[in-house]
Amino acid sequence: MSQDSVESKVNAEHPRFAKPQRVAFVQSAWHRDVVAVCREAFLAEIEARHIARASIDVFEVPGAFEIPLHVQLLAKTRRYTAIVAAGLVIDDEYIAETVIRALMDVQLRTEIPVFSAVVTPQQFRETADVEFLRQHFAVKGTGVAEACANTLLSLERLRGQVAAGIV
Repeated sequence: MSQDSVESKVNAEHPRFAKPQRVAFVQSAWHRDVVAVCREAFLAEIEARHIARASIDVFEVPGAFEIPLHVQLLAKTRRYTAIVAAGLVIDDEYIAETVIRALMDVQLRTEIPVFSAVVTPQQFRETADVEFLRQHFAVKGTGVAEACANTLLSLERLRGQVAAGIV
């Protein structure tokens, strides 16, 4: 089977959007090489789900703690139908929980879906666990793309039903 026929088969498995989608991807620069694996997996999967790479804007912040403010400002622009946050927090559950809680607050205040690929591995050992983290971030990137696309489809249908007075 040719690459083109494989891609068209994969794309046929996913529903298309009625309206164009635009997504912001906010990533931390700390451990950039590991976080980049998440972004690349996200981009590959989101494209398979009918959102073009050209419709994804990537923003970089110094660390995970800086992600929520950028997400909030991007959500307030109303330019994006969804925002994805990706970062690596080493051995600090408090910061990870704070970041994730802040992302949820932005989502609820703005009604722009926000997805988290902010990961905090316990007892990270830089030399031993980097490959594990890369693999984990690849899975996380694919999963967050799936969640993003499915949520956008669901919200598109729901908003259409609300506008039609069905719900």
